[in-house]
Amino acid sequence: MNQAERWLEAVTDVAQVAGDVALRHFGRPIEVEWKVDGSPVTVADRAAEQAARDWIARRFPDHAVAGEEMGETAGTASYRWLIDPIDGTKSFVAGAPLWGTLVALLEGDTVLAGAVHCAAAGQLIAAAVGEGAWCNGVRARVSATAAVEAATLLTTDERFPDRPDRREAWRALASRVRVVRTWGDCFGYLLVATGRADAMVDDKMNPWDAAALVPVIEEAGGVFTDWQGRVTPFGGDSIATNDLLAGPVRSALGVPA
Repeated sequence: MNQAERWLEAVTDVAQVAGDVALRHFGRPIEVEWKVDGSPVTVADRAAEQAARDWIARRFPDHAVAGEEMGETAGTASYRWLIDPIDGTKSFVAGAPLWGTLVALLEGDTVLAGAVHCAAAGQLIAAAVGEGAWCNGVRARVSATAAVEAATLLTTDERFPDRPDRREAWRALASRVRVVRTWGDCFGYLLVATGRADAMVDDKMNPWDAAALVPVIEEAGGVFTDWQGRVTPFGGDSIATNDLLAGPVRSALGVPA
């Protein structure tokens, strides 16, 4: 087993463990707290992140870890884990299964591997650089849709509350495609990586939201960028497409060439 294969196995295992912990709380009465940014958090978020941190600490005690709910733990190695224990907590607390656990491993600012575990939907996709993307053990590939007019386009919130200046570009693009849905958060990116949707757009992304998605989309044959056209999880927003729609979709949204 080469190093990339080891990283693929590791992110898969962490996402499986943390997602399974979150799933134990899903569909049950749960107290919701609201953070200063207006986003919800529950005991499930914290328990899932703690499970991921415990797994990493046992196997890679010198790695740094940063999670949405528990901040950053320094490490002595050049590796860093980014964890979003429940991406889509609003869906989670509403009893909708379109949420997931995100885990990524980075060296510096380079994402080496990432995994998305949509536990309630029974989907786990993981990827490492050079090793492909794998969903429930089957090789994942983006769609072959080549025309914007035939595309299925997704977003988390079509109101674009954080960037209203982008709303008109989104609406113009949405008016051209065949299907528009708000199957949002990480579930939408899983659908793009597995060829069940063609493009996913978000106007607000934290690094722990985006990092796992970079290898998942790219290793499935797609294109992941921010709204400046950069391949990075640190841009604060994101666009994921199959390779054939990468240019047309970004052009329609006003992304620099």
